[in-house]
Amino acid sequence: MSLPYAPMAPWNVPSSLFLLTLLSLMCSASQSSSLFREYIGAGSNCVSFSDVPIHPGVDFHFILSFAIDYTTSKHPTPTNGEFNIFWDDDNLTPSHVTSIKQSHGNVKVALSLGGDSLGDGNGDVYFHPSSIDSWVANAVTSLSRIISSYNLDGIDIDYEHFMADPDTFAECIGRLLTILKNYGLISFASIAPFEDDAVQSHYLALWRKYGHVIDYVNFQFYAYDANTTVSQFLRYFEMQRSNYDGGKILASLTTDKGSSGGLSPEHGFFNASRLLKSEGKLNGIFIWSADDSKSNGFRYEKQSQDLLASACSY
Repeated sequence: MSLPYAPMAPWNVPSSLFLLTLLSLMCSASQSSSLFREYIGAGSNCVSFSDVPIHPGVDFHFILSFAIDYTTSKHPTPTNGEFNIFWDDDNLTPSHVTSIKQSHGNVKVALSLGGDSLGDGNGDVYFHPSSIDSWVANAVTSLSRIISSYNLDGIDIDYEHFMADPDTFAECIGRLLTILKNYGLISFASIAPFEDDAVQSHYLALWRKYGHVIDYVNFQFYAYDANTTVSQFLRYFEMQRSNYDGGKILASLTTDKGSSGGLSPEHGFFNASRLLKSEGKLNGIFIWSADDSKSNGFRYEKQSQDLLASACSY
């Protein structure tokens, strides 16, 4: 049955303009998150918040790296949840946090726990609780003090070495995040796993029991081989979306020349990210780290934020 007339584009809008409007609406409907996150403070490059370019069109999270439950002595030892500041607190002070948040309304600041190593040849950072209850009690007390002093907004979990089983890790971290959120001390939490059997067993145990209190998964895709291709990256991304089912998985790259791996910008990272964005799967991008990016003028921070802030990727 034929229609009695051919309807015009709504409101008599010229067809070309109608098509552009339709494409824009379709793009907006599938648009991914505009979250950009940057680890900062683990190096000794005297980088400050104000050095890093901040696009007004993104949600920007600085992540102070790191708070560690070790002593700050010449030869650090575990403290069972009593956290100390190990980031560059000469250039990243409470007043600097206040200043950057006042200057940029789209900025929030978090702190990350653990990290890979203590630096200065002091070995790896281990998650090493004496007991679940004592670790959680000490962590809540010490971190509450740091979070309040620095006026922080969130917390990131980046333990990479373990002297505790996955269930103990899950209980300690899960209870900590739950308490900090219930007390209103943080508004978001993230975890930073990577593809390693020991690491994944601990974080997946945490995810299964306490995924509801974890807002973002800062998956370290740069821990994969340095010759990763676009197709491999996309496959890895889908694998982690399945592992952390329902989680907001962020794409990631590193500017650390000493550990550069994964899909690099030169080999298609931003092409892959645009594809994920067009499919509505890009929950954000994070970079390790501002300390390393300072030497190249934060080139990839700018590219990442431009991509995230763009209305659409074709």
